[in-house]
Amino acid sequence: MNSTVRTRRRTAPLTGAVTALATLLLTSACSGSSTSVPGAPVAAGKKAKTGVVDQLIDKEQPADASLMPPGSTAAEIRKNGTLVVGGTQTAALFSQLDPTTGKVEGFDAAMSRLLAKYIIGEPRTKLVNVTAATREALLKNHSVDAVFATYTITPERSEVVNFAGPYYVDGLGIQVRDDEKDIKALDDLKGRTVTTQSGSTAAQFIKERVPSAKIQLFDTNTECLQALRQGRADAYVLDQGVLAGNASTHQDVKVLSETFGEQPYGIGLPLDRPDFKEFVNDWLKKIEQDGTWAAVWKNTVGTQVPGPVPSPPPVG
Repeated sequence: MNSTVRTRRRTAPLTGAVTALATLLLTSACSGSSTSVPGAPVAAGKKAKTGVVDQLIDKEQPADASLMPPGSTAAEIRKNGTLVVGGTQTAALFSQLDPTTGKVEGFDAAMSRLLAKYIIGEPRTKLVNVTAATREALLKNHSVDAVFATYTITPERSEVVNFAGPYYVDGLGIQVRDDEKDIKALDDLKGRTVTTQSGSTAAQFIKERVPSAKIQLFDTNTECLQALRQGRADAYVLDQGVLAGNASTHQDVKVLSETFGEQPYGIGLPLDRPDFKEFVNDWLKKIEQDGTWAAVWKNTVGTQVPGPVPSPPPVG
């Protein structure tokens, strides 16, 4: 099926039942609005350019010692020699394990290695698997130094963790099986079984916007995707970028182009370490200004998105 997706910035022809993200970062600032034609799937792209991303990380210059005074969080991490990162291994385009190399690749994974290089001088990270339901607890007890996991900033979460950023903006989307003909928009989820991740902003969104939907909660993207593919759920609602990653690796699912509201991603940090929030925000501003952010986006998420690189969201 050939469709046309309309956004504020461009009109792009989209082809194929397997979809990836064509309107990522182009979502409307008004919750509940659509940026494109409801029901139209988004086009598949090409494989992320991991070699280019590795080169970008190699070029990242370590922070000057004056930016990490004794007693600061960054100085402690440099002394330890490893940035302990809360993340996942199952989110294509953002943070997914490549079984052929044993490396976790994607936008979030690259950002965490860039930060490690900036602090330590080497991109040494230790990944601790997190879910939407465990991120706050792991930050609170200092099991991780930072969380890079498509972590949407909300007022409620900001009461228990610090957020650096935002460093990315997405919108909620709908994923269905490729042979699904009746679900083309949000209203079509009425009375349907909808899966999403426990602790995600999507769960509350579904309750408010489609109260008749039967919500099925799982801890991970993999479990939600499996429920959809096996027919135990009719649709999967989550950040459209994550859903696009699923569609880029599974030809039996597709993503509807309609998106809802904004999902500003932040880097989760411990609430009791405000110095680290300031340090990470300054680093984000640096990589946005020197073009590193745009290059990482282009070679990860941008491999699935046609058109020019978007402007990063204002930090802070």
